[in-house]
Amino acid sequence: MISRMLTNHPLVNIFFTVVLAMGLMSYFIMPREQDPEINFYWVNINTVLPGASAEDVEKLVTSPLEDAIKNVQDISFTNSTSRESVSNILVRFRDIGDRNFDKRINDLRREIQNKASAELPDDADDPLIIELTTSNGFPTALVVVTGQANDEVLRSQARKIKEDLEGIRGVDQVTPSGLHDPEMHVEFDPDLLAAHGLNATQLADTLRSAFRDVSAGSAQVAGNEWLIRVAGTTDDPSVLAQVQLPAIGDTSVDLDSVATISRGREDAAQLAAYQGKPAVSMAVTKVSMVNTLDLVDRINQYIDDKNQQVANMGIQLVLADDQTIQTRNALGIMQTNAALGLILVMVVCWVFLGFKIAFFVTLGIAFSITGTLWVLNMTGNTLNVSVLLGIVIVLGMLVDDAVVVVEAVYYRMQRGAKSLDAALGALREVGTPVTAGVLTTMAAFLPLMLLPGILGKFMFVIPFVVTLGLAISLIEAFWILPAHVIGSADKKERLKPTKVRSRYNPNRYASKMLAPIKKALHKGEAATSRWRFNWTRKLRTKYTQVLCFMMRRPYLIIVFGIGCFVGAIGIMQTGKVKSEFFTFDPFRLFYVNVDMPSNTPLEKTLEQTLVVEERLRTFVEDHEIRAITSLAGIKFTELEILFGDQYGQIQVSMMPKEGDMRSVHELVETMRETLVNTPGDAIISFLEISGGPPAGKPVSVKVRSDDFVELRAAADAVKQIVENTEGSRDVVDNDVPGRSELVLELNHQNIRNLGLDPGTVSRLLRLHLDGEIVALMRDEGEKVELRVRAQKRNLQAIDAIMDDPVALPDGRQTTFSNLFTQSTGKGRSTIRHYNLRRAITIEAEINPELTNTQKINADIVTAWESIRNQYPNTDLDFSGELDDVEESLGAMGALFVLGLGLIYLILATQMRSYFQPFLIMVTVPMAFTGVVFGLFITNNPLSLYTLYGIIALTGIAVNGAIVLIDAANQRINDGKRPLLATVYAARRRVVPIIMTTTTTIAGLFSLAAGLGGKSLLWGPVASSIVFGLAFSSLLTLFMIPVLYRQFMKHHDNQDQPLFFNWQGDVNRDCHARWQGIKLRAEQQDELHWWWAVYATDGGTIDSSDNYQQNFTSGAQARQAAEQAASNYINMQALDIQGTH
Repeated sequence: MISRMLTNHPLVNIFFTVVLAMGLMSYFIMPREQDPEINFYWVNINTVLPGASAEDVEKLVTSPLEDAIKNVQDISFTNSTSRESVSNILVRFRDIGDRNFDKRINDLRREIQNKASAELPDDADDPLIIELTTSNGFPTALVVVTGQANDEVLRSQARKIKEDLEGIRGVDQVTPSGLHDPEMHVEFDPDLLAAHGLNATQLADTLRSAFRDVSAGSAQVAGNEWLIRVAGTTDDPSVLAQVQLPAIGDTSVDLDSVATISRGREDAAQLAAYQGKPAVSMAVTKVSMVNTLDLVDRINQYIDDKNQQVANMGIQLVLADDQTIQTRNALGIMQTNAALGLILVMVVCWVFLGFKIAFFVTLGIAFSITGTLWVLNMTGNTLNVSVLLGIVIVLGMLVDDAVVVVEAVYYRMQRGAKSLDAALGALREVGTPVTAGVLTTMAAFLPLMLLPGILGKFMFVIPFVVTLGLAISLIEAFWILPAHVIGSADKKERLKPTKVRSRYNPNRYASKMLAPIKKALHKGEAATSRWRFNWTRKLRTKYTQVLCFMMRRPYLIIVFGIGCFVGAIGIMQTGKVKSEFFTFDPFRLFYVNVDMPSNTPLEKTLEQTLVVEERLRTFVEDHEIRAITSLAGIKFTELEILFGDQYGQIQVSMMPKEGDMRSVHELVETMRETLVNTPGDAIISFLEISGGPPAGKPVSVKVRSDDFVELRAAADAVKQIVENTEGSRDVVDNDVPGRSELVLELNHQNIRNLGLDPGTVSRLLRLHLDGEIVALMRDEGEKVELRVRAQKRNLQAIDAIMDDPVALPDGRQTTFSNLFTQSTGKGRSTIRHYNLRRAITIEAEINPELTNTQKINADIVTAWESIRNQYPNTDLDFSGELDDVEESLGAMGALFVLGLGLIYLILATQMRSYFQPFLIMVTVPMAFTGVVFGLFITNNPLSLYTLYGIIALTGIAVNGAIVLIDAANQRINDGKRPLLATVYAARRRVVPIIMTTTTTIAGLFSLAAGLGGKSLLWGPVASSIVFGLAFSSLLTLFMIPVLYRQFMKHHDNQDQPLFFNWQGDVNRDCHARWQGIKLRAEQQDELHWWWAVYATDGGTIDSSDNYQQNFTSGAQARQAAEQAASNYINMQALDIQGTH
């Protein structure tokens, strides 16, 4: 059956071609994105309560919704923000799987809906529930629409552009900043309104009833049916001005006699500016599984077309930033490194095996990679950095099994075996160890698919790709590759020149023309083959000499290995290798935050932000910057979006890095001191954006207490601790001081005496301030709301509003000062909850040269313990990076043990031994030692991704030891003594071990060295595998044979001749051959036996003539001859006098 499969060349070639074609097709059609598609199990709940203060939002919206959330299971934490008019709750679920998550989302929606209908105020909007994923968590593109003025032209065009962008295929949502909805404004004069005996509620109710379209029904007229409707809405202020208001007596009052009517826009919540001009900024997010590169290309095409249409209006569209730069760069780095790795692997194969075998191995790599891509495409994966990293990691390992198989085939064919016999013999020899080696690698990677948390989701596809690629490589190594070798050899054997007797035979002339070329190629191939044979033979010889030197001094290599391991531990403990658990590739984008005092108007915040922008521009070159956009009223952070008039932010998008262009970090550090010292009240900070899963800042301490006074005091103390801790920088807290506020309480006695009710009085006050939306209409498909409010006045004192007149039902007037009692105070801009308690979060970045995430958090805890008794109702909650660090570290330890257990099980099954698997797993601490030395040499930090590489390395590092010990076991089973079996097995396997190690290193070397572009995220992973594998393989070639010999010598029973087959008459005259040596024993007389041992050249090695001892029996003589032969062979091996 196996022979038929190997010789069925049409089946092999068709199957190979189909896999190759489908894989290539999958490569070109798979969606491109930087990170894999991940559902973070995060849910955002946003609720709007117009005009409410932060305290009211907390009490009326956030707290009721948090009570509802308590009823939902599997929640990791909740984080809420209550600010003016808006409640935002972030819910993070545990890692419960997609199916259970869908159930919990349905539970959450039901609980929120029930609570909203039962307890939320009537004027609160319905809660908006959004699941956060990698697609909508960060904008795919940022489109800026700029105009000559902040007028209706800019607003209307921006609205149309927003709708067009939402219609582009692949766009999920467009979130504008600086775009304000249109409104019809009815602004009344409080004095005139009261003079006519009217109050604001009467005006609002009249307009509510008048400003609406009514379907009155239908009527039959002369046999025809007519529809009748009342057209009450209008976009013409002059028509609205004719509305009649009720007045005292029989008089009527026109609306325009007490109010001005105009068409305008809602009050600005955010403002944007681009190059000093008014602008609207639009953040575009994409639908899941959409090709990021294609989507941005469509957006670019739309921008080009639209700019031609609106140029004469003074409108311009700019793509200020997009993910294609990062995506193309990340994918380009990985693809370039993968290509360079493939080339290096091919070179290594050519050096060891020649062009033809290297070509077959390369075909095998192509088969395995395309097969992997085909399966990935069928399972709905995208082509992203994690997928490409998996391919780069597995690239060198794909050839490991193929190299061992093809080397075994090649070894037999060199010695005259036919191709099919060579292939079958090779599969019998190395099939079991190759399979065990692949399974141990899978055993190391498979548990990593169980890594919990965001990190586990982010990296899940890597072990999946590696495992899938290795499984496909077995098919290639055991079937496709041997079949290709057999087919090539058979074709060569079948090719014979065709004899054509015609004098005009074209083949004869072609052969004459090509003869010199063929001769040169044949001569070159022969020379290359001789060179390859000679240097590999020399390599084996030199290696065996060094190995024998080590085996004479076994404790030398053992002590050396232990010393290196202890040294690696010492390097880690002394901190010479820094720990930086989350290291990501930075985006060419950063934010400059401009935080103003809480009372600052929105316009002044934008003004100060533009001042900072002007200073920023002095530090950048034109060729470095793609776009600079200034925003006010909004602030983007790594994990959330903050709103408020006091927030300003400058978004700086940089051009792709070329040549000696500065990095984002270098540019930020250049301008940091100058911008931080900008004159004014603003607090300046910086935010550098990087890829990878969201992790927050290294220091994120949540100070929790229900008492605001104690909470603020404790937060100040913790902030001081963080600032004084070595390595901290950019220390901030998220407690924003509120605005000054006028607190009014209803004077119920006066309200009752004046004939009013409390609800009317509160509504009157709102109408005199922000106003009230009383009706709406549609104008060309756009919603236009009708707002009634008092005319804007420049108040000199906050209590001047209390002098506004209010008409009473009996025709008299009063003022608000008679309806309320007043006091002033300081309100709160934002109230935050963490796990249902009020909280203030202190965050900080760290200097990795001075500290790391775990150390600085431990230092903060120690300092807090010394003062915590001063704040009895307060506790600290550490999150940010530390949550995911602890979760991932704990899981990695368990997964590491699980991987080792699986590896031991596989090895014990294959070798049928309890001890030998432990012997092989000595390579694991060797690999760890190599990783530490590599990090120390390259000055890379120890991150979670490096630890990930160490775990993966456990399955790779054992492969060489498996092949070596398996070969030694085979030789012991064939009759060799343990010493000879060890030396011959090491000598036979040194080239395959070096080949497999070198090909794996070659596949990752480009990424580790950054030859095709550097990656801060994946470069250290590649470096850890390269250094760990190189060091462990070096020690494997020497320490494993020494340890194997030390263990197996206890099984070497030299008192019994187990391996000699004596022939003849053992009682008179007998002989034996062993390892090419001839042994002879014969009886001289009844009391004397003679024996001798002869070398292959006939020379005498040893005989009884050299001993004074009298050998009185045949058994004694044979045993002495066997001992002499064994001693000779041992000396021969140690002195390298023979070859194998």
